[in-house]
Amino acid sequence: MVDTAPRAPQFAATDEPSRHTQPMADRPAPDVVAAFRPLAEELADAAGAAIRPHFRRRLAVEAKADASPVTVADRAAESAMRELLAARRPGDGVVGEEYGAERAGAEYVWVLDPIDGTKAFISGLPTFGTLIALLHRGTPVLGVIDQPVSGERWIGVAGLGADLRDGRGAAPRPIRTRDCASLGEASLFCTAREQFVGPDGEAYARLVGRVRMTRYGLDCYAYAMLATGFVDLAVEATLEPYDYLALVPVIEAAGGRISDWDGAPLGLASDGRVVAAGDPRRHSEALAVLRGSG
Repeated sequence: MVDTAPRAPQFAATDEPSRHTQPMADRPAPDVVAAFRPLAEELADAAGAAIRPHFRRRLAVEAKADASPVTVADRAAESAMRELLAARRPGDGVVGEEYGAERAGAEYVWVLDPIDGTKAFISGLPTFGTLIALLHRGTPVLGVIDQPVSGERWIGVAGLGADLRDGRGAAPRPIRTRDCASLGEASLFCTAREQFVGPDGEAYARLVGRVRMTRYGLDCYAYAMLATGFVDLAVEATLEPYDYLALVPVIEAAGGRISDWDGAPLGLASDGRVVAAGDPRRHSEALAVLRGSG
């Protein structure tokens, strides 16, 4: 998920209809969004089928231009999802980690991260996941976090709630974030401490000093645990759109809040700094601490 070097947004603001959340009247009805769920699940199935044969196998690992690792599994999984979308939804946009953006200004855009947490994947750790987001006019309305080895799958649909399937063949069950009595009682997760440099490092250190517990290294799995009610806060500073957009519908539909460090909704043009909280009160408090006003 995280590259520790600061970087500018990959997608120009002109590629995105709006950085800000659409007014409710402009969003598709929840049942319209839910109609995309079977396709989203097919995408996750296709990615998982491409990934599982490579898990805990000796793989060649290449370094991309930003020094992040990539494997044949990453590329095969994204290719499988893109092929399915080309057959089923040829007019939709697609933004993916491995093969870039096509039609990023379309009404509906799919944002794909075939393996979020490639470093965990190549280390044999089952804390990576496939991330799938559906955007409507720039706003995330459906999100999938899929763990293809364990068979766990989290899905959030704007306006309809979030659920978790605990293993392949299991029935989905509703999930909710948990209440957190105070920031001093909160658990805080992020992928790597090294991503916070300069003023971001100072801001993050302030937040670490206010919470009960800090843990590292789970990539998207920490956000899945937040949506399920086991984690209170997750904070990052150097994410790309494919790292965070699928998280938005899952966390918000489960009752949590997720935004950039200014409190603005996340979109394709966000700066990569993310704050998520299971309890919306702690989200506001964490933002204040990061800004130096809390």
